Amino acid sequence: MDNNDTFQIGSFAFSSRLFVGTGKYKDIAETERALAASGAEVVTVAVRRVNLQERGEGSMMALLRSGKYTILPNTAGCYTADEALRTARLARELCETDLIKLEVIGDKRTLFPDNEATLEAAKVLVKDGFVVLPYCLDDPIVCRKLEEIGCAVVMPLAAPIGSGLGIRNTANLLIIREQTKLPMIVDAGVGIASDAALAMELGCDGVLMNTAIAGAKNPILMASAMRDAVKAGRSAFLAGRIPRKLYAEASSPEQGLIGRV
Repeated sequence: MDNNDTFQIGSFAFSSRLFVGTGKYKDIAETERALAASGAEVVTVAVRRVNLQERGEGSMMALLRSGKYTILPNTAGCYTADEALRTARLARELCETDLIKLEVIGDKRTLFPDNEATLEAAKVLVKDGFVVLPYCLDDPIVCRKLEEIGCAVVMPLAAPIGSGLGIRNTANLLIIREQTKLPMIVDAGVGIASDAALAMELGCDGVLMNTAIAGAKNPILMASAMRDAVKAGRSAFLAGRIPRKLYAEASSPEQGLIGRV
């Protein structure tokens, strides 16, 4: 794959198409090793669940502000548009970035996003100059509205957060990919490397995950596997797959076969 195969989010350009979270690891040391193994450039952090003011040695913010990563704060844990707006503005102040991953949850059991509240918050954040990366359902209509609002990307889920079910609806993702001019990042539900590869083969620009790596028996090895899967899936997409056919087709030429005139 071409090393110049970068993609743009706002004024940011990235080479790695794997975005990773920072939650659920046993300690900061394991987090650091997993982030390094993933090759990720963008690391997301939950503003409401991490003490962003603690910046001493061994803290999460010391790791994230080491210069190795672009911090993507998120509004995880917010259930209303107002909560998400307050959290985003706090993140801008503490992380000194206009990037925000917008999450407005509508249901505590499934953690599915609230479409109406997400659209409401996105409108305000875009107007306030944020670079908005909205977590949303794999709904082509919602994604179209988020694009019209001015979001920087669309981030449809593959499956419920932390479920590890993999991509449940490839048809919807293909429709979203066809209709949007924005970068498209699959967010949530990835379980194993083949899920990440499939997302990239469908034409997604990136994959964001946390639990699939942090919850693995060997998070460091899984981070490495996800890194390679995203690269392989992207290469396969760029290469262009052969058409699917109902019947077999010989891979070797039949001309010149023994016994053939």
